[in-house]
Amino acid sequence: MSNKRWLKHYPEEISPKLHYEEKSLQQMLKETAENFPEKKAIHFNGKELTYRELYASALKFARYLQKIGIGKGDRVAIMLPNTPQAIISFYGILLAGGIVVQTNPMYTEREIAFQMKDSGAKAIVALEILYPRIMKVKQETDLEHIIITAIKDYLPFPKNIIYPFIQKKQYGFSVKVEHAGDTHLFSKVMEEPILDNPILKVDFHEDVAILQYTGGTTGFPKGVMLTHRNLVCNTRMCVEWMYRLKEGKEVILGALPLFHVYGMTTVMILSIMQGFKVVLIPKPTPDVLLKTIQSQKPTVFPGAPTMYIGLINHPDIEKYDLSSIDSCISGSAPLPVEVQHTFEKLTGGKLVEGYGLTETSPVTHANLLWDGERIKGSIGIPWPDTDAEIRSLDTDEPLPPGEVGELVIRGPQVMKGYWNRPEETEQTLKDGWLYTGDMGYMDEEGYFYIVDRKKDMIIASGFNIYPREIEEVLYEHPAVQEVVVAGVPDPYRGETVKAYIVLKEGVKATEEELDEFARKHLAAYKVPKIYEFRDELPKTTVGKILRRQLVEEEKKKLKQVEDQKA
Repeated sequence: MSNKRWLKHYPEEISPKLHYEEKSLQQMLKETAENFPEKKAIHFNGKELTYRELYASALKFARYLQKIGIGKGDRVAIMLPNTPQAIISFYGILLAGGIVVQTNPMYTEREIAFQMKDSGAKAIVALEILYPRIMKVKQETDLEHIIITAIKDYLPFPKNIIYPFIQKKQYGFSVKVEHAGDTHLFSKVMEEPILDNPILKVDFHEDVAILQYTGGTTGFPKGVMLTHRNLVCNTRMCVEWMYRLKEGKEVILGALPLFHVYGMTTVMILSIMQGFKVVLIPKPTPDVLLKTIQSQKPTVFPGAPTMYIGLINHPDIEKYDLSSIDSCISGSAPLPVEVQHTFEKLTGGKLVEGYGLTETSPVTHANLLWDGERIKGSIGIPWPDTDAEIRSLDTDEPLPPGEVGELVIRGPQVMKGYWNRPEETEQTLKDGWLYTGDMGYMDEEGYFYIVDRKKDMIIASGFNIYPREIEEVLYEHPAVQEVVVAGVPDPYRGETVKAYIVLKEGVKATEEELDEFARKHLAAYKVPKIYEFRDELPKTTVGKILRRQLVEEEKKKLKQVEDQKA
């Protein structure tokens, strides 16, 4: 049993052990709709739905799914951006007894085919613009039904009339879909009569609610099985951690994609558990975020570092009132300290770094928002009912404070396992502990730090080098907007350190300047040997920089050079 030295930092408002009501996710929507029927649940580009309307729509969708043959345990994919339909579909699938398969709407045909085949999804809900993509791969999959919706379906007048013309101009084509055969229109489904649906009995501990795919940047994606218990417990922990939030009162900025586990839990499920209003943003550009914050006055803004970076570097930031923002937890990638400080000065709110994985529903650690010390560069301390250790890669024994090893986690938010992958489940889950693949350490006070992914560690001339440490230093340079550091092949050192830099608009910096700056703060062997300036860096939909993609580019370049020599 680990020594939970972090508990001494808990303010009295946070209990280290929580009581979890064994209620399914769909039961929570039903209860919130009963408790706050006329409360606004969703705001989407000027259109709003109350909790009564949201629940009624989810019931209609559930009935329709049952009518076309979706039953207990059947997988149904949602391939939508942040729209009311995404939330209606999510709860409708659960009400029908199905399992939600979250699918990124930016996926290519190959990625769609893989995920549909792997999950065995029987139906998919998608935008009409994605219909041709799905139809090209349908024959390779078990898909029996395609349910099609459009952004305009939930836009107010006259935006619903204008939007199709904007969309056609943007994509260069438009798609007409008929409500016939195995193709169904979401708008027609919503014309069905409202019939109360008995909430199906759910095994809170064992029944899978979600298949959330992860690990696509290295190898094939794996379907993480998250149960009702996993997701309810993690959301309940979030409520405890953010104890100043008032039930039924807050407005959450829904900028994180709901098809990603972080947005799903900290935006959608949290809001529905607590009766908050969600302001949905399908494309969170800095312009859209600033205008939305000013007009909708959100109080809570869960985000990713790239979102906060985009805002603080916006040339017109001073023209906007961001003072409604009270609390933000940043996740999905390391939060640079400079970004945290600047954002807090601009908004007057609190921004802290948290940590989690898809396999943990997702949050396991965070810094304290209000009462207590926030430690520079730390992911914070474990959440209630969450245990964490740093273990040796060689002996698998817990390491003392200050020593770097692999972070392992145990708690009710830890996944059931990987879908149809028992061997990979066994490698990751051992005796109830989840092996994260992240390298880190715990200090004497019980605060945790991530130094890097096990796979991202650079070994140059025998030295272990962690990219995050170098990135933190370079972020302090006034010209740097974004940076990622990677190990690239080197014939002499094995690997060498390369920094990819995006400079702030209108600001110049040379390789020599950055090198001089880095040498003041880093041991010589950690200083990047190569700098590459770019207009942008490759990212996932939640703003996580794709380091591996850059490494693969370098390997291809090296191979081309070697082939030319040969």
